Amino acid sequence: MPLRTDINDRIGEIILDHPPVNALDSALWNALPGLITEVGSREDVRCVLIRAEGRGFCGGVDIKEMQAHPERIVALNRGNYLTFKAVRDCPVPVVVAAHGFVIGGGIGICGAADTVIASDDCYFSLPEIDRGAMGGASHLSRMLPLPVVRAAFFTGGKITAQDAWRLGGVQKLVPRDQLYAEARAFAGIIASKSRTAVILAKQALNGLEPRDVDHGYRFEQGFTLEMYMHPDSQASRDAFVHQNQTAKF
Repeated sequence: MPLRTDINDRIGEIILDHPPVNALDSALWNALPGLITEVGSREDVRCVLIRAEGRGFCGGVDIKEMQAHPERIVALNRGNYLTFKAVRDCPVPVVVAAHGFVIGGGIGICGAADTVIASDDCYFSLPEIDRGAMGGASHLSRMLPLPVVRAAFFTGGKITAQDAWRLGGVQKLVPRDQLYAEARAFAGIIASKSRTAVILAKQALNGLEPRDVDHGYRFEQGFTLEMYMHPDSQASRDAFVHQNQTAKF
């Protein structure tokens, strides 16, 4: 199954497992918000851990779907927005265990989460400018300084987990083979607390943020839609699919 859950020791895991690169189509992005809310609302869950199987954490959206069905952009945008909002609004804290690549929509999940623990082979990237889209800066700005975000946004370049950790966007940097154990251990500390306490703490911390990340992302999505309506956007998607038939990053 591309999306599955596991509840154990008061930690609710949500696992992305959609080969080859965990790039989700519009249907999966629209299924994910309800799953996050459902797991986080369980009385036996005090922390949610989002992780992935395979080569990388998340390859973002399914560009092949958008190439073949550009009319699905509205449904995709809505699924992205609701997913990231569900992570931030999840009643209990959300920890992300990120490995390999974190691209596009994967940035939104990490940027909306409360804590990110990354493997030493991980990198973060917003390649939308080369794929006929926009979006992601609002959430990446929760993790990293604005000049770094702008550079990544304009170039479509990569930010290594080492740099993200140095800049404070990643809580822990660990070897790949230790990522799951380290993430579970960190989530376990949170899960050992009172459920009421962590719920109230998350509400307080969300309320203290200087800007509304969800509103910012919705603003960005208006430009994504505008870009998708331009011929350059379809040309970029066609070129991406043609040059990346094996979906390698």
